[in-house]
Amino acid sequence: MRILPRYQVVGRPTVDRCYLLLDEAVQLTKPAVFEGPVEGWWYVDLVEIERTDDGLVVHDMYVDLLFPPALNRYQILDLEELADALTDGKISTAQCAGALTATQQFVHRYLRGAAEGPNGPSAAFPPPEVVALEQLPSFL
Repeated sequence: MRILPRYQVVGRPTVDRCYLLLDEAVQLTKPAVFEGPVEGWWYVDLVEIERTDDGLVVHDMYVDLLFPPALNRYQILDLEELADALTDGKISTAQCAGALTATQQFVHRYLRGAAEGPNGPSAAFPPPEVVALEQLPSFL
């Protein structure tokens, strides 16, 4: 995804790679514009993925997560945007519930430490498929 000129940082890439985890309703990005203390952090958008005849349409579901490479902590962002979208009728209660459920499932699957006890299947983050794609040169 091309970074809009007003957000570009001199000397940094002008393209961000985004990865859709289709079965998990998330989009992963390691933003090229993140510098200093947040460089290398992952940004996770909770999304709704619509399949159309033309391909996929990705709808932002307002909830985002941000976490460092060490995965020793995380931040949940924009819950107020989710609440506003629900209050303003931009999303249904079912869509809101889906976004909250997907958020919790993502945290349990990828961010919950072994010392915190089991809570369903866990997986490495980033997923091995994403790690492999990160190693490839950009085609843009």
